[in-house]
Amino acid sequence: MNSQELISFKQKALQWANQFEICCCFDSNEYTDPYSKYDFLLAAGARRQLNVNTGQAFKSLQEFQQANSDWMFGLMSYDLKNEIETLSSTHVDHLDFPDLFFFIPENLIIIRNGNIEVLRGEAGLLETIHALSPHQPAPNSMLNMEYKIDKATYLNKVNELREHISRGDIYEVNFCQEFFAENASIDPFGVYLNLNELSPTPFAGYFKINDNYILSASPERFLCKRGNQLISQPIKGTAKRSNDQKEDELIKKELKNNLKEQAENVMIVDLVRNDLTKSAVPGTVRVDELFGIYSFPQVHQMISTVSCQANPVLHPAEIIKNTFPMGSMTGAPKVRAMELIEETECSKRGIYSGTFGYFDADGDFDFNVVIRSILYNKQKKYLSFQVGGAITYASSAESEYEECMLKASAIIKTLAN
Repeated sequence: MNSQELISFKQKALQWANQFEICCCFDSNEYTDPYSKYDFLLAAGARRQLNVNTGQAFKSLQEFQQANSDWMFGLMSYDLKNEIETLSSTHVDHLDFPDLFFFIPENLIIIRNGNIEVLRGEAGLLETIHALSPHQPAPNSMLNMEYKIDKATYLNKVNELREHISRGDIYEVNFCQEFFAENASIDPFGVYLNLNELSPTPFAGYFKINDNYILSASPERFLCKRGNQLISQPIKGTAKRSNDQKEDELIKKELKNNLKEQAENVMIVDLVRNDLTKSAVPGTVRVDELFGIYSFPQVHQMISTVSCQANPVLHPAEIIKNTFPMGSMTGAPKVRAMELIEETECSKRGIYSGTFGYFDADGDFDFNVVIRSILYNKQKKYLSFQVGGAITYASSAESEYEECMLKASAIIKTLAN
């Protein structure tokens, strides 16, 4: 199959899966990545499922996995932080995603090395999918996108966080803001196809749990396990791309050498190294790549890679708990940063800056960071996305605001379609 035929198949396969109450897909969009095992994964229908609130969620996940040694797909909300540390979340939740949800699929299709494989499903499933007519998107309602905080408030809050940094409370914090629409009527599948076409990324995905949808163009890996190796790839550092090739190369070079962006990135790399030591064979944590520059349709990003050998006595659920939530979405020191996030942000994060991904039958796993993602509750007709950035003492509140608007641009463009 050529590239275009694969894209067409993936769209039809997800269209078929979307008839189930529970389904998800993960799409690498053909980005080459030494740690990815699969180009595309599609799971539809649930043989068994786990849906639990914060409290004993990681313990429940461990028990669920021990009872079911199988493929599992699922998500973890940012607010699971409250069972790891003495923290709380007090903002109103308009989306109602589960705190932790996993399912064992009835149907499972994978693509690797350009080959489509049906691991689970009825005979003739591929023929059924190929025979589908292309999806005709239903028109979205006119969305009245609102900001949870206005620009002046945003600037004030960033400066307030910079004061905490100058006092030595924290070194860096990830501060986010929400865009939302009420009475939103959208075609989630059609919007996801638009988003993935406009902004194809290596950790993109679609996740449907009844009336809850994640439509994700995530560029970031939270954590993956390959054999006995753990890999985390935090993103810190963003620059807008140019249509002019020479200028674009210059922007890329400037990002690579930007001392402020390097300082932000290395603080989070140190935090990730510290998190990984809790799950590592002593002495094996290493930085494989520092300040790597990777290009996506709208932006260049600075991405570092940290790895270690996993302590074999630890269960995968414990390994994830030891690193959760991801440092790139919190700050350093982690606990104090999360306290200030709760104090200064005006929205509940929920699944935003949480993660979704899979455990495979070999015991490996791969989880993204839920950013650049549209979240939708079909029953409540509430649509939301959040964007954020790292605040350090060197941050300019105005520049941080502009970076947020840049990150929001692909999503706003998608919804305008």
